[in-house]
Amino acid sequence: MPSAISTDVLIVGAGVAGLWLNARLRRQGFSTVLVENASLGGGQSVKSQGIIHGGAKYALHGALTGASEAIADMPRRWREALAGNGELDLAGVRLLSEAHYLWSPGTLAGNLTSFFASKAVRGRVDQVKGEQLPPALQDKRFKGKVYRLAELVVDVPSLIERLAQLAGDSLLAGQRIQPLVENGQLAGLRVDEREIHAQRIVLSAGAGTADLLQGLGLEQPAMQRRPLHMVLVKGTTLKPLYAHCLGGGPKPRITVTTHPAADGQWVWYLGGDLAEAEGVAREPAAQIAAAQKELAQLLPWVDLSQAQWATLRVDRAEPAQSGLVRPDNAFLAEQDRLLVGWPTKLALAPDFADRVLAALERDGIRPAHGDPLPELPRPPLGQPAWEQLLP
Repeated sequence: MPSAISTDVLIVGAGVAGLWLNARLRRQGFSTVLVENASLGGGQSVKSQGIIHGGAKYALHGALTGASEAIADMPRRWREALAGNGELDLAGVRLLSEAHYLWSPGTLAGNLTSFFASKAVRGRVDQVKGEQLPPALQDKRFKGKVYRLAELVVDVPSLIERLAQLAGDSLLAGQRIQPLVENGQLAGLRVDEREIHAQRIVLSAGAGTADLLQGLGLEQPAMQRRPLHMVLVKGTTLKPLYAHCLGGGPKPRITVTTHPAADGQWVWYLGGDLAEAEGVAREPAAQIAAAQKELAQLLPWVDLSQAQWATLRVDRAEPAQSGLVRPDNAFLAEQDRLLVGWPTKLALAPDFADRVLAALERDGIRPAHGDPLPELPRPPLGQPAWEQLLP
């Protein structure tokens, strides 16, 4: 006989979005079970650069957009949580940088200079010089301009570890997930040998959501994948840099974040335009060569002769959009007891949780299951790509 569990909300997918939602629900008194078939945060989350965007990068053509406005409040909410007095207590999560930066290797276009000086971005963007520059740009040969963004960069592995602590006994490692149907209605899920009944079921499994929907016999909501081909560089000569380098278009030419490796060295994680269209088409050796050329042009004073290099392909999973454009907000679709969504960006995890909580409130869903859960097999923590690819 399969064992049976009853809970208020059953969540599938323990990336940052699922873990954040789980912690918010538990804080409001709901009982939850959070199912993960691999490792906690091991999909998109641990492969992200950890930037809590506030929208500036979506305004590089010189105007605020829907995307920049939708995400504008996220840094404040994350800062409050990281300080231990927000919607979650994330005190103890490692903050890699209090700010993210924009840097221009040459002269900024006139409309962008005027935009950065305008009232529209006052408080979001400030020019910095001298000792205020990021350590990697404090070289006499650097001639560009640098702007400090009111954003932050978190250490995603420590974030996942803290959210896992907040999950308490609710985490469940499960491989086979099937619908649990009663009286013709979805009543929960069968996870391996466990039948889990729930008032609401939330799918937040990123790229895995498409397979879950197929297993439930559903075609909607449709999912899209926008691929990246990221580059990792590890070496003793690297200094911290958290910045978008401006190119000639509306996207950063290259985005650099810096992460601590277990052996004490720094790892640069390179995204931006480098990792998109042309980068996706390149083989790993060609992508590394392209990154080496970019860094030699942009940061010629950095000695990378002894650095280790690797690439990482990442599929960003999102709700399908016309023309594969990036959605501005977190997304949630509903069908009876089932809620399906994607945060679309790490920074929007609080927005995703808001949408689920609003749906529960609208439907009058209240905490109803207070019994302690049996001891459940717990998924392991996801490991950063640099520990796997650059030992």
